[in-house]
Order: sequence, then structure tokens, then C-alpha cells
Amino acid sequence: MATNGESSHLDSQLDRLSIGSEESITRSHIDGELSKEDEEALEKWGFQLKDLYRLALRFYKEKEGKAVQLSYEAKCGLVALTCQARHGRYNPGTLPPLGVLDVIGRDRRLAWQQLGTMSPEEAMCNFVERLDNLCPSFAPFIEAHKRDVEEKERLAREEEERQREEDERRRLEEAARQQEEEERAKQELQRRQIQEALNQQTFHQFKAYAEQQYPGNPEQLCRDLQQAVLVRQLQEQHYHQYMQQLYIQQQQQQQQQGRAVPGAMDGDTDEQARLLQHLGSNGTLSPRGEDSDDEDENGGGLPTPSAASMWTRKDIREFKEAIRRESGDAIIKVGHGETVTVRVPTHEDGTCLFWEFATDNYDIGFGVYFEWAKPTTSQVSVHIAESEEEDEEEFDDDEDNDDLGLGEDVERGGGVASLRAAATDTSRPPLSVIVPVFRRECQLEVYAGSHVYPGQGVYLLKFDNSYSLWRSKTLYYRVYYTR
Repeated sequence: MATNGESSHLDSQLDRLSIGSEESITRSHIDGELSKEDEEALEKWGFQLKDLYRLALRFYKEKEGKAVQLSYEAKCGLVALTCQARHGRYNPGTLPPLGVLDVIGRDRRLAWQQLGTMSPEEAMCNFVERLDNLCPSFAPFIEAHKRDVEEKERLAREEEERQREEDERRRLEEAARQQEEEERAKQELQRRQIQEALNQQTFHQFKAYAEQQYPGNPEQLCRDLQQAVLVRQLQEQHYHQYMQQLYIQQQQQQQQQGRAVPGAMDGDTDEQARLLQHLGSNGTLSPRGEDSDDEDENGGGLPTPSAASMWTRKDIREFKEAIRRESGDAIIKVGHGETVTVRVPTHEDGTCLFWEFATDNYDIGFGVYFEWAKPTTSQVSVHIAESEEEDEEEFDDDEDNDDLGLGEDVERGGGVASLRAAATDTSRPPLSVIVPVFRRECQLEVYAGSHVYPGQGVYLLKFDNSYSLWRSKTLYYRVYYTR
């Protein structure tokens, strides 16, 4: 049996060997051809020879004297093999002299000398084989490390693949974002070209109509401003109506040809460039019919209402919070394709109507009508038209009366066609247009306005989402009167 001094001496010899830590033990990369010893080690153990030898040294250092008990001769033989693997053939001239009483050292050198000309690779193989024969737990130890290394390699491959997929996803997202920005810029340029062409074509017609609406105002600047605002409203309204009509025509043509029709969001179309070529023939509008007169346009001789005042505020968040606190009834969801009409009767104690409204995320069409009928109640009511047909039935809008080209407006009309229809329909009270309907960017700021009562009647505040084929809008509004 080996003494304590002998065991300590052997451990000291092993400590001087190049044994890496357990974490550093990994399978070497295979570059080029393998030696015969490496091929045999890979086939039997799953590691190249040097990696396998390092694991064997680790096993011996950790387990000897604890889980593994070896004889003195076995230990001397194993130490001799490690010396042969590291230093090569035994050469006494390169070794320090031994003490007179160093029996262990003499036996170890004798075992080393007996190895003769064995190569370092053969010494490594013999060390592994001898340890495997002497220790039954050596093979499970190597197998456990093999699975650990394979798991680490698998995780490394998965991480590399994940990183590659992430880089590819980012690259595709960046390319898609750039393409989307380019497409958006292209569509915006086409939209401006179409709108500018339409504005040039219809300016004189709308200008003549505006002069009829605001004639002979003693304050020249005020009159010019009112006319300019009305022309701008009519041109904006005409643009959206024109684009929607062209989209419907294109949709019908593609359906007839059996092709899928791309969806349109809020009246926008992805083929504005193709629609631009139709401006010369389809964009012409007539502001008035030849048989119309001023009385027809204003409801058959009714007094002309004064112009409404409109302005905006930036405190949209505070406004929405105030509406939530005041009343949940003042928050309405306007579905896609719907039009909400808020009926506000004139109050006997009031002389002026005020309104304020805003939306979440998206714009909405807005306009104000005045119904010349003595109100039977002072209660504000809300009516929701769930389709264009229902809205047409409500106002009895005749498609043949397409003055100003607004009879089929996607925002449900600038009011002239509806007004003329109401004037010719004796069963309904006549209407006057206070503010024409067109889209407002009320998701960005609060839109507000006021109007002096023209007489007794009912104000119709129209919140129009009929042009939106997919999006619903959340509306926050407030109406009140003052003296």
C-alpha cells in the first residue's frame, strides 16, 4: 500500500502537468486530416486524443483516493505514462538527482524507463485505456462530459442561428420600412399633384359660388376671407369625392374581370398614379345647374344664416379627460361607413350655439346644418346612420341633383345637393348649410366653433365616417348654448 508521503508525491507530480479546468474542456475543431489515434479516440469516446487525455487526467485528480482506490504499482505506472506523454523518452541527464531515501521517486523513474521509445500519443492512449480498465466509473465520466459538450455546441449553434435570423429579420424590416417610406412619399406626391390639378380646374367655379354665398359684404377683407375659406372647403371635399368615385369605378372594373380588389383605407388608394390620367375628362364640375337660383340653394327663400366661427385648440388630452368626467354619453364610437347626426334644438334662452369635438387616432368628417322647423323638445338626440342608403333616406338625397359635384360625396355631401333635395321635398323641413362637411384632423387638436341662431330650428351636427371602409372612430364632443 502507498504511504501518505507516496500519495502526496504522486499528486504533486500530477499537479505539475498541464491540466485545464473542467470548464475549458471542449472538443477540438477538426482541421485537416486526423491521426490514427485521433480517429480511434473519436470513434470510441467522442473526443480527439488530447481532449480525451485531459479529461482522463482530470478524472484521476478528482477521484483517486476518494471514489477510486488504486494500488501502488498502478499509480507508478500511470505517473510514468504522464511523464512519457509530456516529456517523451526517459533521459536521466535532464532530470534532477534523487535523494538516497527517495524510494518512490526511484520506482517511478524505473517505470518510466521501462516505457522505452513509446511515443507521446501512445502514452496518452495507454493512460486512458489503463484508467478505463482500473476504474469502472471512468467511462460514465467521459460520457457525461461528452453530452455536456454536445449540449453546449447545440446551444451555441442555436444561438448563432437565432442571431442570424434576428439580423435577417432586422434587415428585412429596415428594407420594408424604407420601401414603405418611399411608397408613402410617392403617394403623397401623387396626391398633391391630383389635388393641385383638381384645384386649378375647379377654382373659378367654386370662386363664383363663394361670391354668391357672400355677396356685398361691406368689410372687404372679411368677405374675401369667408370666400377663401369656403373655396378651400369645397376643393378639399371635391378631392375626396373624386378619389372615391374613381376607386369605385376601378373596383367595379376589376370585379368584372374577376381580379381581387386591394382594400382602401379612409378613401385612399394605392393606384393614384393611374387615376391621375383621368383628370382631364372626369374632374370637371359645375358649381350650379342652369335652372337653379339663389333661393333654391338656400332652401326656397329662407334667410341666409350668418357664417359660423371655427377654431382649434391644442389641449386635446385635457379636453378628452374632461369629457370622460362629465358624461359618458358624449363619447360615441362611429363605426366604419357610419354617419352620426347630433340634433341640437335651439333654446329659448339662448342666442348662440357652441360645439367642440376631437377623436382618437384618426380624422373624421364634420359639418353643420340648420333645419328650419320649430323644435318640439329641447333635448339633444343622436342618430346613427349605419349605411349610406340609410343616410340618404334620412336626408332624401337625390343623386340627380349633383350641384357642385357633391351629390355623391364620400363625406356625405357639402350640403348643396341635400339642401336642394330638402327644398323640393315639402314633407320635410328645409335645410341650410352652416358648415360644409369635410374631413378634420381632430385627432391632433380640438376643433371648436360657434354660430348665432338664425331663428328657431334644429342644428344638425354631422360626424361623418362613411368614407372609411375599415376604421371606426371614437368621438368626444360637447355642445352648449349661450345668450
